[in-house]
Amino acid sequence: MKVFICGTDTDIGKTVISSWLTLHMDATYFKPIQTGISEGNTDSMTVKNLSQGKIHQEKFVYKKALSPHLAAKLENERIDIDKIILPQEENLIVEGAGGLLVPINDEYLMIDLIKKLNISVIIVTSAKLGTINHTLLCIEALRTRKIDILGVIMNGEDKNENMEAIEFYGKTQVIAQFPYLSKISYNTLKDIPLPERLVKILRDTQ
Repeated sequence: MKVFICGTDTDIGKTVISSWLTLHMDATYFKPIQTGISEGNTDSMTVKNLSQGKIHQEKFVYKKALSPHLAAKLENERIDIDKIILPQEENLIVEGAGGLLVPINDEYLMIDLIKKLNISVIIVTSAKLGTINHTLLCIEALRTRKIDILGVIMNGEDKNENMEAIEFYGKTQVIAQFPYLSKISYNTLKDIPLPERLVKILRDTQ
């Protein structure tokens, strides 16, 4: 199982969902590009704490919470996507930085990295107003580049109307609805089982 977790926006819940999947699938986590370090913490550290799983070191890390291309530029660097190689792990969760069309450098966007890695995608989206448009745009961008979409995970309060619209117009499936949590910890994530259809999809993914 090798899956790329992308989001419809920044701060959409990719890291929490990645932690949830890493924990329940006994997977390894890898975030190749990290921008923004809060009190010395990276998303890899957060996932390690929340999942108690194995993590791989980031390839590129920058201090400012900005688009990768700009964060790298401020540190007089340029991100070379050819240096990003998937770790050889049986079960691997890969998390992107920001949204699909965020620039990595002057040539490539995050979606181009996904295409290069040749890895299937799960889209993390919210359940709030605007999610239909954002999600359908992501689906269209991925399909234009012939990237395999495993499905959508909706993060937040359950709104069946949004789910039904995404499935109908996006011709995809919402494979999980992750509930709102007032406290996020190893124990709270452990208490939320993965839906059976999500487990099956992950196990069948190469």
